[in-house]
This record gives sequence, structure tokens and C-alpha cells, in this order.
Amino acid sequence: MQTFDTQAINEVQTIKGGIFPADVTFRQLLITGPPGCGKSTQVSKLGGWPEEGYIDLSSPRWWTAQTLSLRPREIHLGIPFQGVDEPLAVFDDGWLALDAPKIDFSRITLPPQKRYFFSVNWQERYVFEFLLPEPEVLYQRRMERGRQHTHPVDQQSLSLKIVTRQVLIYEQIALFFQRQGMSVYVREESDGVPLTIIDPET
Repeated sequence: MQTFDTQAINEVQTIKGGIFPADVTFRQLLITGPPGCGKSTQVSKLGGWPEEGYIDLSSPRWWTAQTLSLRPREIHLGIPFQGVDEPLAVFDDGWLALDAPKIDFSRITLPPQKRYFFSVNWQERYVFEFLLPEPEVLYQRRMERGRQHTHPVDQQSLSLKIVTRQVLIYEQIALFFQRQGMSVYVREESDGVPLTIIDPET
């Protein structure tokens, strides 16, 4: 379903038994993606920080938040949407109630580029791994997980349409981050190969 093309990253390394891009260090990793994509599984395999984090992408200087100081870790994204004052995660009731939510990219703040020798290079501090399974696969996984009552998020109203929209939102954020100079790669599964985005505009 991906809205962009990808290709396997050729130069890789092994970290904690998993395959990662060769230029990524362990403490750079932030794992994100829609509900049920495998974030917790990936962080557990890495031996990363077990608690979920949350960042509001419209908040000034979100990249300095204390929640990002412990890595690798799982991160949920608060995303600004057109016509909505508050940022929403894709599992919030407010987001689920929207008919066709569109990201308000103009309200997303991004780390500045490094300007001085002794200043922090915020764009290089973090590497975002986006876990983006095919919506049909993710939907079936969440339906099964919902029957086991292990994750409250799966007890919400769930449909293939909702899951597809959630994946699409994260695809759009991944592409936006890459275009703005952030370090980004994607996987379809937590044990899958790391993929680089082929930007259709470049």
C-alpha cells in the first residue's frame, strides 16, 4: 500500500541480533508507527527503554523533551491536523471521529540545523525507524490481539479503513521527515530488512 517506493539499505550492521543501517548507533534509535505495528517487540529485542514515549510534533523544541533522553524507545506521535486545535495520536478518540483527517504540516516543528561548532546537532541525534506493515496484515494482527484483550487500543472501533488511514498518516510523516533532513528509514516488520524511502519528488 505504500505511497512511496522503497529499496533495501545495502550497508547494514547487526545490533542485538537485528539488522540496522550501518550508520545508525544504538542510542539514536526511536521506534514509531501505527498501533500494533511491532514497536514494543522491536524495543524489547533491542533491550531498550520499556516505557512508551510521546512527543507532540507541533510543540516548540519537542526534540529536547526529557522523554527522548532514554533510547532506544517506542515513541507515539502527537500530530497536528487541519481544523483541529490540539495535536492527536492516531488512536485518540478525537482522531477516530474525524472523517478524512489531513496533516497540517505547517504546524510541525523540526530541529534546527547545526550552526556552530559546539552546538548540538539535533537532526543527527535521533534516527526514526518507522514500522509500516501492510494494512491488511496489521488489521488481522490487531483483530487477533483484540480477542486476547491485551491492548486497550484494540478494543476501540476497528476496521480495515481505520488501520489503512493510520498507516497512511505515518507514511506521510516519514516522507515529510526525510524531506526535511531528518534521519529516517522504514521496515514492514520488526524482523524485516531496513528500507530507504525513494522520494518521488527527487
